[in-house]
Parts: sequence; C-alpha cells; structure tokens
Amino acid sequence: MQNIRPLLFIAWLITGFLIWQAWTEFNRPDAPTFSGDVPAADLAPAADRPQAPADVPDASAVPAPPSAVTGAAGADPVAAPSSGQLISVSTDVLRLQIDTQGGTIVSAHLLDYPVSAGADEPVQLLNSDPATLFWAQSGLVSGDGNAPDHTALYQAQADSYQLRGDQIEVPLTWTDDNGLQVRKVYVLHRGSYAIDVRHEIDNNTGNDWSGAVYRQLQRIPLRGARGFSFTDISAVTFHGAAWYSPEERFEKLKFEDFESKPQSPTITGGWAAMLQHYFFAAWIPAADQVNDFSTVRVPGSNRHLIRQVAQATVVPAGAQAVDHARLWVGPKLQKTLPDIAPGLELTIDYGMFTVLSKPLFWVLDKIYTVVRNWGVAIILITVLIKLAFYRLSKTQYISMARMRKMQPRLAQLKERYGDDRQKMNAAMMDLYKKEKINPLGGCLPILVQIPVFISLYWVLLESVELRQAPFVLWIQDLSARDPYFVLPVLNGAVMWLTQKLSPSPGVDPVQKRIFQAMPIVFSVMFAFFPAGLVLYWTTNGALGLLQQWHINKRIEAGQLK
Repeated sequence: MQNIRPLLFIAWLITGFLIWQAWTEFNRPDAPTFSGDVPAADLAPAADRPQAPADVPDASAVPAPPSAVTGAAGADPVAAPSSGQLISVSTDVLRLQIDTQGGTIVSAHLLDYPVSAGADEPVQLLNSDPATLFWAQSGLVSGDGNAPDHTALYQAQADSYQLRGDQIEVPLTWTDDNGLQVRKVYVLHRGSYAIDVRHEIDNNTGNDWSGAVYRQLQRIPLRGARGFSFTDISAVTFHGAAWYSPEERFEKLKFEDFESKPQSPTITGGWAAMLQHYFFAAWIPAADQVNDFSTVRVPGSNRHLIRQVAQATVVPAGAQAVDHARLWVGPKLQKTLPDIAPGLELTIDYGMFTVLSKPLFWVLDKIYTVVRNWGVAIILITVLIKLAFYRLSKTQYISMARMRKMQPRLAQLKERYGDDRQKMNAAMMDLYKKEKINPLGGCLPILVQIPVFISLYWVLLESVELRQAPFVLWIQDLSARDPYFVLPVLNGAVMWLTQKLSPSPGVDPVQKRIFQAMPIVFSVMFAFFPAGLVLYWTTNGALGLLQQWHINKRIEAGQLK
C-alpha cells in the first residue's frame, strides 16, 4: 500500500457504512396495517395451552387464553365498542385509563416526557388508536370456562383515582353466579413506572377450582404506521418483542419475524416486553413462577402479542389464591431498571457493542452529575477517549507527518517514473525503508478506535436520559438534528482541514476527487443526525486535527524523529 491516505479513506467508509447501515436497517416494508375492522370469523384462536403439573386435577382441560382479539363470545373488542367503562388513574409520573372490560390498561401517558421539547402533551405509550394500538392485558382461563379472561366485565368502585400519598390501589371485581370471585388490583407508587398487579381468587363455589393466569402485551408496530424518516432516530433502534430468562438471558424478535420465527419458551421468572425507542412495557411475573411464553401475530391483522401463561393451579373450595406480577410502563431508565427485575436493563439495546457501551454510559453519566449539561458531558467524554488513545493516535499522526515531509521527494519519484506504476511503487517502498517510515503505521490505531466510536454512537442514540436534553444557544434538543446545521458544517470544515494536513503522494485524480468530496458527503449525511451524535463526531475530529497539526509542526522542526 502506498501510504496511509487510503487507510484513512477506508476507515471513514467503514465508519460511515456502519452508521448508514444502522439508519437503513429498518427501511423495509412492514406488513400492511389494518384498521381493526376485521371480521371475527377471520381470526383464528391461538393454539398454545398452558402446561399444568400432572398431579393437578383436570389440568389438561385448561384451555388456551382467548385469541389476542377474539373473546369467549367471538367478539372483536378492537372492532367493536367496549361494554365497559374507562377508569382514570393519575400519579405524579403516569396517567392511565383502565377499561373495566378485561381490566385492560388501554392508555398510558408518561407525564415527565413531552412529545417534543417544550410541548405540553406527554408521550402516550399505551393507546387504543387502531393504527398504533398497544394494550397491556391479563386474565384467567379455566377448563370449565368459569374464569374472567381479558374480555370479562369487571366492576369498579370509582371512575377516577388520584395519587395522594405514596401509593394508590385500583381494585376491579368480577363475580360469577357459582360463587367464584376474582379481584384484579393495580397498585401504583409515587415516582415509579412499575405497577404491581394482583389477581385474588376467592373460591366460594363449593368445589375445587382449576385454572391459570395469563398476561400479554398486544400492539400494532409503529413503523408500519409512520413509515421511515431520516429525521426520526427511532427508525434505527430495535422495535419488537423481547424476553429474558435466567438461562438464555436476553432475546428479541422483530415484528417482521413473528410469523416466520414464532417463539414458545418455558421460563421460570424472567419477563416479556414490547420495545420501542426510549420506552417499553413489560410483564414481570414472580421470580419463582413458571410461565409458557409465546409470540403470536394475529391472523388477518397487523396485531402482534407476546404472552405469558402460568402453570395451572388448584384453589380448593373455600380457599383463596393470589397471583403477584409487575407491569413496567415507562422509559428505559438505565439506573432504575436493574432494581426492578434481573436483566431488565438489557432493554437498552446496544447490540454487539454492549460490553463497551455500558461503561461508556457510566462515565458519561458521572460527568453529567458534575457539569449538569449533557452536551458538555459529550465533549468531555470525547476528550477522555481521545486521551486514552493518545499514544496510538500519536503513532498514526507521526507516520502521516513523516510521509508529508517526504512529499517533495515522492513528487520527484513520480516525475522520474511517470506512468510506470510498478517502478514508482518499488521506489516509494525503498524510500520508506530507507527513512524508516511504515506506511501501515497509522492503520492499527484507526481500527482499534472504531469499535469505541461506534459504541459511543449507540450510547448517544439509545439513552433516554439525553432525550430532549438542551446544550447551548440554538441546540435545545440533543436528540434532534441541529436546526441550523451548524454542527454538520463544522464537521465538514474539520474534515477538510484534516485532508489538507494529510499526505497524498501517488493519489490519482479520480481518488483525489473522491477524497475531496468526503467532507461534503459526511456533512449532508450528518445534517439529519441527532445533534448529540454530530457534536461527538465534530469534537473527536477537531481534537484529532489539533493533535495532527501539533505533531506536524514538531516533525518539521526536527523535534520528533
């Protein structure tokens, strides 16, 4: 290889390709989105059945939960109006609506997270819009049909609840004619997105009752409704179902893979979730409870669900049984999630770069606690990374500076050998050997730094803590693009100046024009990127430019050999 310049070009291309690939990974057509008016006759019930212990009487008679949209009577609760009433529940961080038909949470607003910077409207995670439906459902199934599933009608004590103390309980009650009573109780806590959910089963029927609890999240993918957008960074991040087991750890399934790769693991504890950028909902059963998990795409619609079905249990006559679970409806808070459930922090999906991204966020967060500005924290962590790689970068820049110093002699070789590339290259290699210049000396530092740069890229992309975070002056949202494109232009200027300091011996005219176009290409691409990412990239480039300029001066002054 003639010099380090092509290596720099390749490194830029690799980095740009990885970022571009992330942006375009989800730019594929989703299955068509249906309005919800699907005839019930077209909806096939799910075939999964809970696996009950062999010594439970009539365990084999316990049926699968009703289809995601088809209840016991064959009605479609999405297409048909609900026969229940909506219960409003408000805390300091959540505003919910619970439908007494099934006790389903059909709406959840996250009060501390506005839709856009400065807006009054909060983000709505759960909702009943037919185009973006997202529900958290739970219920019971029994072999004799004597159980409230997610289409049963509960009774409420009030139509609204407001948090006054540290917690509030919202009880819903269902009773049948035979004496079976089920109370579904939601318990919400101050400052928390974790909701405790209890199913209290009182068996006053005079006979043993056998049944199972199930929980499911049902939704229509957001991307199928909104389409792809370069200005929407959520198009990069994972969007689909995820689950965790102590044995297999974190697993996930994109919505487009629901039909081709259905999942049905049996898990003790764990959790099941639906993820989107920054926010998610997850059902978290008791740590010792065994559940059959499954992923289903409802036939004839664009509705997807992830479900947990507990093993069947027997409640003797006159006895009570209680099932405990938790439901998370909120943001991906990196310092909070590990305390909610094991592995829940993995919903912050850094992918293959997790091993580097997690410590990088830890450092970034520590810096933020001191400076109280995420933009300043991004600049400072970029400086720290640059210092960590200082010696590697120094090797790279010394190699480049030495070749820059050799340019007059290389120009003479070009004049001497003209278009004879073979002799030209041989003479260049002899000169490099004589002057003890390694044309590959700058390659390793670049390759070593690329994983760290991409890891920080994912930290800035995935961290809800940086969502709508202000920096300075015109940049009031680091998660949105620079409104005046100042940072992309600065980044292009830094790249152009870096090119001017870089050696370019033996570069043919076509390759030279490609190099000259790189600052423009990157500036246009970064114009659509979040300001926080462009701030990091520009800072890193500026520090590299400063270091290269300093080393060039020392080489020219004879202070470095």
